Amino acid sequence: MIKKFIRKVLGLKAAGPKRVPRGKHGIERNRISPAALKVCGVLHDAGFSAYVVGGAVRDLLLGAAPKDYDVATNARPEEVKPLFRRAIIIGRRFRIVHVILNQETVEVSTFRAADTDSQKDEHGRVLRDNVFGSQEEDALRRDFSVNALYYDPATEEVIDYHDGLSDLKKRTMRVIGDPVTRYREDPVRMLRAVRLAAKLGLSIESGSRAPIKKLAPLIGNVPPARLFDEMLKLLLSGHASACVRRLRDEGLSEGLLPLLDVILDQPLGERFVTLALAQTDERIKTDRSVSPAFLFAALLWHEVLAASKAREKKGERPMLALEAAMDEVLETQCEKLAITRKLTATMREVWAMQTRFEQRSGQRPYRLLESPRFRMAYDFLALRAASGEVPEELEIWWRSFQSADDETRRAMLQPESGPKPRRRRRRKKPADGSAAGDAAAESQG
Repeated sequence: MIKKFIRKVLGLKAAGPKRVPRGKHGIERNRISPAALKVCGVLHDAGFSAYVVGGAVRDLLLGAAPKDYDVATNARPEEVKPLFRRAIIIGRRFRIVHVILNQETVEVSTFRAADTDSQKDEHGRVLRDNVFGSQEEDALRRDFSVNALYYDPATEEVIDYHDGLSDLKKRTMRVIGDPVTRYREDPVRMLRAVRLAAKLGLSIESGSRAPIKKLAPLIGNVPPARLFDEMLKLLLSGHASACVRRLRDEGLSEGLLPLLDVILDQPLGERFVTLALAQTDERIKTDRSVSPAFLFAALLWHEVLAASKAREKKGERPMLALEAAMDEVLETQCEKLAITRKLTATMREVWAMQTRFEQRSGQRPYRLLESPRFRMAYDFLALRAASGEVPEELEIWWRSFQSADDETRRAMLQPESGPKPRRRRRRKKPADGSAAGDAAAESQG
Protein backbone atom coordinates (compact mmCIF):
# COMPACT_ATOMS: atom_id res chain seq x y z
CA MET A 1 0.00 0.00 0.00
CA ILE A 2 2.79 2.44 0.89
CA LYS A 3 4.64 1.83 -2.38
CA LYS A 4 1.43 2.31 -4.39
CA PHE A 5 0.81 5.60 -2.57
CA ILE A 6 4.39 6.76 -3.28
CA ARG A 7 4.00 6.01 -6.98
CA LYS A 8 0.66 7.83 -7.07
CA VAL A 9 2.15 10.95 -5.42
CA LEU A 10 5.11 11.03 -7.83
CA GLY A 11 3.01 10.23 -10.89
CA LEU A 12 4.68 6.87 -11.57
CA LYS A 13 3.41 3.62 -13.01
CA ALA A 14 4.13 0.34 -11.26
CA ALA A 15 7.42 -1.10 -12.45
CA GLY A 16 9.88 -3.70 -11.27
CA PRO A 17 13.66 -3.51 -11.63
CA LYS A 18 15.45 -4.93 -14.63
CA ARG A 19 18.63 -6.78 -13.75
CA VAL A 20 20.98 -6.54 -16.73
CA PRO A 21 23.96 -8.95 -16.68
CA ARG A 22 27.52 -7.87 -17.52
CA GLY A 23 27.45 -9.28 -21.03
CA LYS A 24 24.57 -6.99 -21.99
CA HIS A 25 25.48 -3.67 -20.37
CA GLY A 26 29.18 -3.49 -21.24
CA ILE A 27 30.65 -2.10 -17.99
CA GLU A 28 33.96 -3.73 -17.18
CA ARG A 29 34.83 -4.01 -13.50
CA ASN A 30 38.43 -2.84 -14.11
CA ARG A 31 37.11 0.52 -15.38
CA ILE A 32 35.60 1.31 -11.99
CA SER A 33 37.49 3.29 -9.35
CA PRO A 34 39.29 0.96 -6.90
CA ALA A 35 38.17 3.28 -4.09
CA ALA A 36 34.48 2.85 -5.03
CA LEU A 37 34.91 -0.91 -5.29
CA LYS A 38 36.59 -1.03 -1.88
CA VAL A 39 33.79 1.01 -0.26
CA CYS A 40 31.20 -1.37 -1.71
CA GLY A 41 33.27 -4.36 -0.59
CA VAL A 42 33.65 -3.13 2.99
CA LEU A 43 29.92 -2.41 3.27
CA HIS A 44 29.07 -5.80 1.77
CA ASP A 45 31.40 -7.61 4.19
CA ALA A 46 29.70 -5.77 7.06
CA GLY A 47 26.33 -7.22 6.00
CA PHE A 48 24.98 -4.30 3.99
CA SER A 49 24.09 -3.95 0.33
CA ALA A 50 26.06 -1.38 -1.67
CA TYR A 51 25.96 -0.19 -5.27
CA VAL A 52 27.80 2.27 -7.49
CA VAL A 53 25.01 4.61 -8.54
CA GLY A 54 24.05 7.65 -10.58
CA GLY A 55 26.37 9.65 -12.80
CA ALA A 56 29.27 7.20 -12.58
CA VAL A 57 27.17 4.34 -13.96
CA ARG A 58 25.69 6.63 -16.63
CA ASP A 59 29.13 7.81 -17.76
CA LEU A 60 30.57 4.28 -17.83
CA LEU A 61 27.68 3.15 -20.03
CA LEU A 62 28.39 6.07 -22.37
CA GLY A 63 32.06 5.12 -22.54
CA ALA A 64 33.24 8.16 -20.55
CA ALA A 65 35.50 8.19 -17.50
CA PRO A 66 33.57 9.33 -14.38
CA LYS A 67 35.13 12.20 -12.42
CA ASP A 68 33.66 11.01 -9.11
CA TYR A 69 31.80 8.06 -7.68
CA ASP A 70 28.68 7.76 -5.53
CA VAL A 71 27.71 4.67 -3.60
CA ALA A 72 24.15 3.92 -2.40
CA THR A 73 23.58 1.56 0.53
CA ASN A 74 20.99 0.42 3.05
CA ALA A 75 23.44 1.28 5.86
CA ARG A 76 22.68 4.43 7.86
CA PRO A 77 25.32 7.21 8.00
CA GLU A 78 26.16 6.36 11.61
CA GLU A 79 26.69 2.71 10.53
CA VAL A 80 28.88 3.66 7.56
CA LYS A 81 31.26 6.04 9.34
CA PRO A 82 32.85 3.54 11.82
CA LEU A 83 33.75 1.15 8.97
CA PHE A 84 36.32 3.55 7.50
CA ARG A 85 39.34 5.28 8.97
CA ARG A 86 38.67 8.57 7.15
CA ALA A 87 34.96 9.25 6.90
CA ILE A 88 32.89 12.39 7.55
CA ILE A 89 29.11 12.77 7.87
CA ILE A 90 27.96 15.93 6.07
CA GLY A 91 24.71 17.55 4.93
CA ARG A 92 21.65 19.08 6.52
CA ARG A 93 18.90 18.48 3.98
CA PHE A 94 20.02 14.87 3.62
CA ARG A 95 22.94 13.35 5.55
CA ILE A 96 25.63 11.55 3.56
CA VAL A 97 29.11 10.19 4.30
CA HIS A 98 32.30 11.21 2.52
CA VAL A 99 34.76 8.32 2.61
CA ILE A 100 38.33 9.29 1.71
CA LEU A 101 40.59 6.57 0.30
CA ASN A 102 43.96 7.28 -1.34
CA GLN A 103 43.11 10.96 -1.90
CA GLU A 104 39.83 10.01 -3.59
CA THR A 105 36.49 10.90 -2.01
CA VAL A 106 33.58 8.49 -2.44
CA GLU A 107 30.15 9.85 -1.52
CA VAL A 108 28.07 7.27 0.33
CA SER A 109 24.32 7.88 0.68
CA THR A 110 21.65 5.82 2.39
CA PHE A 111 18.64 4.76 0.31
CA ARG A 112 16.10 7.56 0.53
CA ALA A 113 12.38 7.13 1.15
CA ALA A 114 9.70 9.00 -0.78
CA ASP A 115 8.45 10.77 2.33
CA THR A 116 5.52 13.08 1.57
CA ASP A 117 5.93 14.74 4.98
CA SER A 118 9.37 16.24 4.18
CA GLN A 119 9.77 19.86 5.25
CA LYS A 120 9.05 22.13 2.25
CA ASP A 121 8.75 25.86 1.59
CA GLU A 122 5.69 27.60 0.09
CA HIS A 123 6.89 26.80 -3.45
CA GLY A 124 7.28 23.06 -2.81
CA ARG A 125 11.09 23.07 -2.43
CA VAL A 126 12.30 20.36 -0.02
CA LEU A 127 14.18 21.93 2.90
CA ARG A 128 14.94 18.91 5.08
CA ASP A 129 14.73 15.26 4.12
CA ASN A 130 16.50 12.71 6.32
CA VAL A 131 14.06 9.84 5.76
CA PHE A 132 15.61 6.54 4.73
CA GLY A 133 13.98 3.78 2.73
CA SER A 134 14.46 0.93 0.27
CA GLN A 135 16.40 0.76 -2.98
CA GLU A 136 13.16 0.92 -4.99
CA GLU A 137 12.13 4.07 -3.13
CA ASP A 138 15.60 5.51 -3.64
CA ALA A 139 15.26 4.94 -7.39
CA LEU A 140 11.94 6.82 -7.32
CA ARG A 141 13.68 9.79 -5.74
CA ARG A 142 16.46 10.06 -8.36
CA ASP A 143 16.08 13.05 -10.66
CA PHE A 144 16.46 11.51 -14.15
CA SER A 145 16.04 7.99 -15.47
CA VAL A 146 19.66 7.92 -16.70
CA ASN A 147 20.80 8.65 -13.13
CA ALA A 148 18.68 5.90 -11.54
CA LEU A 149 21.00 3.07 -12.53
CA TYR A 150 22.74 0.88 -9.92
CA TYR A 151 25.84 -1.22 -10.56
CA ASP A 152 26.33 -4.16 -8.20
CA PRO A 153 30.08 -4.99 -7.94
CA ALA A 154 29.23 -8.34 -6.32
CA THR A 155 27.19 -9.66 -9.28
CA GLU A 156 28.40 -7.15 -11.93
CA GLU A 157 24.76 -6.47 -12.84
CA VAL A 158 23.14 -3.13 -13.66
CA ILE A 159 19.81 -2.65 -11.89
CA ASP A 160 17.44 -0.42 -13.87
CA TYR A 161 14.13 0.70 -12.34
CA HIS A 162 13.03 3.39 -14.81
CA ASP A 163 14.26 2.39 -18.27
CA GLY A 164 17.39 4.50 -17.96
CA LEU A 165 19.30 2.13 -20.24
CA SER A 166 16.68 2.56 -22.94
CA ASP A 167 16.80 6.37 -22.57
CA LEU A 168 20.59 6.33 -22.88
CA LYS A 169 20.33 4.36 -26.11
CA LYS A 170 17.86 6.96 -27.41
CA ARG A 171 20.22 9.77 -26.24
CA THR A 172 17.50 11.39 -24.17
CA MET A 173 16.94 12.54 -20.58
CA ARG A 174 13.66 12.10 -18.75
CA VAL A 175 12.55 13.29 -15.32
CA ILE A 176 11.36 10.50 -13.01
CA GLY A 177 7.78 11.28 -11.98
CA ASP A 178 5.83 14.48 -12.62
CA PRO A 179 8.30 17.12 -13.89
CA VAL A 180 6.46 20.07 -12.31
CA THR A 181 6.45 18.42 -8.88
CA ARG A 182 10.07 17.35 -9.15
CA TYR A 183 11.25 20.81 -10.29
CA ARG A 184 9.33 22.45 -7.46
CA GLU A 185 10.93 20.07 -4.96
CA ASP A 186 14.37 21.15 -6.16
CA PRO A 187 14.62 23.92 -8.81
CA VAL A 188 18.31 23.10 -9.29
CA ARG A 189 17.10 20.03 -11.21
CA MET A 190 16.28 22.37 -14.11
CA LEU A 191 19.89 23.60 -14.19
CA ARG A 192 21.16 20.05 -13.86
CA ALA A 193 19.00 18.95 -16.80
CA VAL A 194 20.56 21.66 -18.99
CA ARG A 195 24.10 20.90 -17.81
CA LEU A 196 23.88 17.14 -18.32
CA ALA A 197 22.12 17.45 -21.67
CA ALA A 198 24.82 19.81 -22.96
CA LYS A 199 27.67 17.78 -21.47
CA LEU A 200 26.46 14.39 -22.68
CA GLY A 201 24.90 15.49 -25.96
CA LEU A 202 21.43 14.34 -24.89
CA SER A 203 18.06 15.83 -25.69
CA ILE A 204 15.62 16.65 -22.87
CA GLU A 205 12.41 14.67 -23.29
CA SER A 206 9.53 16.97 -24.31
CA GLY A 207 7.45 16.42 -21.17
CA SER A 208 10.48 17.12 -18.98
CA ARG A 209 11.45 20.22 -20.95
CA ALA A 210 8.03 21.86 -21.28
CA PRO A 211 7.65 23.24 -17.68
CA ILE A 212 11.17 24.71 -17.43
CA LYS A 213 10.50 28.19 -18.82
CA LYS A 214 7.39 28.60 -16.68
CA LEU A 215 9.12 27.41 -13.51
CA ALA A 216 12.42 29.24 -14.15
CA PRO A 217 11.62 31.97 -11.55
CA LEU A 218 11.85 29.28 -8.83
CA ILE A 219 15.64 29.44 -9.29
CA GLY A 220 15.41 32.67 -7.27
CA ASN A 221 14.41 30.62 -4.20
CA VAL A 222 17.59 28.53 -4.24
CA PRO A 223 20.20 29.57 -1.64
CA PRO A 224 22.96 31.62 -3.37
CA ALA A 225 25.71 29.31 -2.10
CA ARG A 226 24.08 26.24 -3.64
CA LEU A 227 23.44 28.14 -6.86
CA PHE A 228 27.09 29.12 -6.99
CA ASP A 229 28.17 25.46 -6.63
CA GLU A 230 25.85 24.44 -9.47
CA MET A 231 27.08 27.30 -11.64
CA LEU A 232 30.69 26.21 -11.09
CA LYS A 233 29.82 22.65 -12.15
CA LEU A 234 28.16 24.04 -15.26
CA LEU A 235 30.97 26.37 -16.25
CA LEU A 236 33.70 23.83 -15.47
CA SER A 237 31.95 20.92 -17.17
CA GLY A 238 34.13 21.19 -20.26
CA HIS A 239 31.00 22.15 -22.19
CA ALA A 240 30.42 25.66 -20.84
CA SER A 241 29.69 27.15 -24.27
CA ALA A 242 26.94 24.63 -24.95
CA CYS A 243 25.59 24.98 -21.39
CA VAL A 244 25.25 28.76 -21.63
CA ARG A 245 23.45 28.47 -24.96
CA ARG A 246 21.08 25.92 -23.48
CA LEU A 247 20.49 28.12 -20.43
CA ARG A 248 19.30 30.91 -22.71
CA ASP A 249 17.23 28.56 -24.86
CA GLU A 250 15.44 27.22 -21.78
CA GLY A 251 14.92 30.70 -20.27
CA LEU A 252 17.16 30.06 -17.26
CA SER A 253 20.05 32.46 -17.82
CA GLU A 254 18.42 35.54 -16.30
CA GLY A 255 17.53 33.75 -13.09
CA LEU A 256 21.05 32.41 -12.75
CA LEU A 257 23.22 35.33 -13.90
CA PRO A 258 20.97 38.40 -14.03
CA LEU A 259 23.34 40.21 -16.38
CA LEU A 260 24.19 37.36 -18.73
CA ASP A 261 21.55 38.20 -21.33
CA VAL A 262 22.70 41.82 -21.42
CA ILE A 263 26.32 40.76 -21.85
CA LEU A 264 25.54 38.42 -24.72
CA ASP A 265 23.40 41.04 -26.47
CA GLN A 266 26.41 43.33 -26.92
CA PRO A 267 28.40 42.60 -30.14
CA LEU A 268 31.83 42.92 -28.48
CA GLY A 269 30.62 41.37 -25.25
CA GLU A 270 29.15 38.32 -26.99
CA ARG A 271 32.40 37.58 -28.82
CA PHE A 272 34.43 38.13 -25.66
CA VAL A 273 32.28 35.78 -23.55
CA THR A 274 32.13 33.17 -26.32
CA LEU A 275 35.93 33.14 -26.57
CA ALA A 276 36.29 32.93 -22.77
CA LEU A 277 33.96 29.93 -22.55
CA ALA A 278 35.60 28.19 -25.52
CA GLN A 279 39.03 28.76 -23.97
CA THR A 280 37.84 27.29 -20.67
CA ASP A 281 36.38 24.22 -22.39
CA GLU A 282 39.64 23.66 -24.26
CA ARG A 283 41.74 23.90 -21.09
CA ILE A 284 39.52 21.38 -19.29
CA LYS A 285 39.62 18.94 -22.20
CA THR A 286 43.43 19.09 -22.23
CA ASP A 287 43.66 18.69 -18.42
CA ARG A 288 45.03 22.19 -17.82
CA SER A 289 44.10 24.24 -14.78
CA VAL A 290 41.17 26.63 -14.91
CA SER A 291 40.52 29.61 -12.64
CA PRO A 292 36.87 30.21 -11.71
CA ALA A 293 37.86 33.81 -10.86
CA PHE A 294 39.10 34.35 -14.42
CA LEU A 295 35.92 32.91 -15.89
CA PHE A 296 33.56 34.97 -13.72
CA ALA A 297 35.68 38.06 -14.42
CA ALA A 298 35.23 37.42 -18.14
CA LEU A 299 31.47 36.87 -17.85
CA LEU A 300 30.97 40.14 -16.00
CA TRP A 301 33.66 42.33 -17.59
CA HIS A 302 31.47 44.11 -20.11
CA GLU A 303 28.92 44.99 -17.45
CA VAL A 304 31.75 46.49 -15.38
CA LEU A 305 33.00 48.33 -18.46
CA ALA A 306 29.54 49.70 -19.31
CA ALA A 307 28.88 50.84 -15.74
CA SER A 308 32.32 52.47 -15.56
CA LYS A 309 31.84 54.42 -18.81
CA ALA A 310 28.41 55.59 -17.67
CA ARG A 311 29.96 57.01 -14.52
CA GLU A 312 32.77 58.68 -16.48
CA LYS A 313 30.17 60.46 -18.61
CA LYS A 314 28.78 61.92 -15.40
CA GLY A 315 32.18 63.38 -14.59
CA GLU A 316 33.72 60.74 -12.35
CA ARG A 317 37.47 60.15 -12.65
CA PRO A 318 38.27 56.91 -14.58
CA MET A 319 39.77 54.93 -11.70
CA LEU A 320 37.05 55.97 -9.25
CA ALA A 321 34.41 55.13 -11.87
CA LEU A 322 35.92 51.69 -12.38
CA GLU A 323 36.04 50.97 -8.64
CA ALA A 324 32.41 52.00 -8.23
CA ALA A 325 31.39 49.94 -11.27
CA MET A 326 33.05 46.84 -9.81
CA ASP A 327 31.16 47.32 -6.54
CA GLU A 328 27.88 47.81 -8.39
CA VAL A 329 28.17 44.73 -10.61
CA LEU A 330 29.43 42.40 -7.89
CA GLU A 331 26.72 43.49 -5.48
CA THR A 332 24.06 42.68 -8.09
CA GLN A 333 25.58 39.29 -8.83
CA CYS A 334 26.18 38.20 -5.26
CA GLU A 335 22.52 38.65 -4.41
CA LYS A 336 21.78 35.66 -6.63
CA LEU A 337 25.13 33.91 -6.77
CA ALA A 338 27.30 33.64 -3.67
CA ILE A 339 30.63 34.22 -5.40
CA THR A 340 33.20 33.81 -2.64
CA ARG A 341 35.23 36.76 -1.38
CA LYS A 342 38.43 35.08 -2.47
CA LEU A 343 37.17 34.96 -6.05
CA THR A 344 35.78 38.50 -6.07
CA ALA A 345 39.08 39.85 -4.72
CA THR A 346 40.95 38.19 -7.60
CA MET A 347 38.37 39.41 -10.10
CA ARG A 348 38.84 42.98 -8.88
CA GLU A 349 42.62 42.72 -9.28
CA VAL A 350 42.32 41.42 -12.83
CA TRP A 351 39.84 44.14 -13.80
CA ALA A 352 41.83 46.95 -12.18
CA MET A 353 45.06 45.87 -13.87
CA GLN A 354 43.61 46.24 -17.36
CA THR A 355 44.08 50.03 -17.34
CA ARG A 356 47.70 49.59 -16.23
CA PHE A 357 48.55 47.70 -19.42
CA GLU A 358 48.15 50.95 -21.31
CA GLN A 359 51.03 52.49 -19.33
CA ARG A 360 54.23 51.43 -21.10
CA SER A 361 56.74 54.01 -19.93
CA GLY A 362 59.07 54.51 -16.99
CA GLN A 363 58.98 51.94 -14.21
CA ARG A 364 55.26 51.13 -14.56
CA PRO A 365 55.67 48.05 -16.80
CA TYR A 366 58.28 46.60 -14.42
CA ARG A 367 56.01 47.09 -11.41
CA LEU A 368 53.12 45.46 -13.27
CA LEU A 369 55.25 42.43 -14.12
CA GLU A 370 55.94 41.93 -10.40
CA SER A 371 52.22 41.67 -9.56
CA PRO A 372 51.17 38.19 -8.34
CA ARG A 373 48.17 38.36 -10.69
CA PHE A 374 50.12 39.50 -13.73
CA ARG A 375 49.79 36.25 -15.68
CA MET A 376 46.03 36.04 -15.18
CA ALA A 377 45.60 39.72 -16.01
CA TYR A 378 47.74 39.32 -19.14
CA ASP A 379 45.64 36.32 -20.27
CA PHE A 380 42.59 38.53 -19.76
CA LEU A 381 44.22 41.23 -21.92
CA ALA A 382 44.95 38.62 -24.62
CA LEU A 383 41.28 37.64 -24.56
CA ARG A 384 40.27 41.29 -25.00
CA ALA A 385 42.65 41.64 -27.95
CA ALA A 386 41.35 38.45 -29.58
CA SER A 387 37.77 39.74 -29.32
CA GLY A 388 38.71 43.09 -30.89
CA GLU A 389 38.15 45.13 -27.73
CA VAL A 390 41.74 46.46 -27.56
CA PRO A 391 44.41 46.78 -30.29
CA GLU A 392 46.27 43.56 -31.00
CA GLU A 393 49.49 45.57 -30.86
CA LEU A 394 49.02 46.13 -27.13
CA GLU A 395 48.89 42.39 -26.40
CA ILE A 396 51.89 41.71 -28.68
CA TRP A 397 53.93 44.39 -26.87
CA TRP A 398 53.26 42.83 -23.46
CA ARG A 399 53.87 39.32 -24.74
CA SER A 400 57.29 40.44 -25.99
CA PHE A 401 58.10 42.60 -22.97
CA GLN A 402 57.60 39.87 -20.38
CA SER A 403 59.97 37.46 -22.17
CA ALA A 404 62.62 40.02 -23.26
CA ASP A 405 66.01 40.65 -21.63
CA ASP A 406 66.74 43.86 -19.72
CA GLU A 407 68.34 45.69 -22.64
CA THR A 408 65.45 44.87 -25.00
CA ARG A 409 62.93 45.92 -22.38
CA ARG A 410 64.58 49.33 -21.97
CA ALA A 411 64.50 49.82 -25.74
CA MET A 412 60.79 48.90 -25.84
CA LEU A 413 59.71 51.49 -23.26
CA GLN A 414 57.73 54.39 -24.59
CA PRO A 415 58.82 57.97 -23.84
CA GLU A 416 57.21 59.67 -20.88
CA SER A 417 54.28 61.82 -21.96
CA GLY A 418 53.46 65.22 -20.49
CA PRO A 419 55.66 67.59 -18.47
CA LYS A 420 58.02 66.01 -15.99
CA PRO A 421 57.22 66.75 -12.35
CA ARG A 422 59.30 69.52 -10.79
CA ARG A 423 61.95 68.28 -8.40
CA ARG A 424 62.29 70.07 -5.10
CA ARG A 425 65.49 72.08 -4.81
CA ARG A 426 67.23 72.13 -1.48
CA ARG A 427 69.17 75.27 -0.56
CA LYS A 428 72.60 74.80 0.88
CA LYS A 429 72.94 75.45 4.59
CA PRO A 430 74.84 78.58 5.64
CA ALA A 431 78.42 77.96 6.55
CA ASP A 432 77.56 78.38 10.19
CA GLY A 433 74.85 75.64 9.94
CA SER A 434 72.23 77.91 11.53
CA ALA A 435 68.63 76.81 11.99
CA ALA A 436 67.55 79.80 9.86
CA GLY A 437 69.20 78.12 6.89
CA ASP A 438 67.12 74.96 7.49
CA ALA A 439 63.90 76.97 7.73
CA ALA A 440 64.66 78.86 4.51
CA ALA A 441 65.32 75.62 2.64
CA GLU A 442 62.11 74.12 3.97
CA SER A 443 60.03 77.10 2.85
CA GLN A 444 60.95 76.42 -0.79
CA GLY A 445 58.65 73.42 -0.73
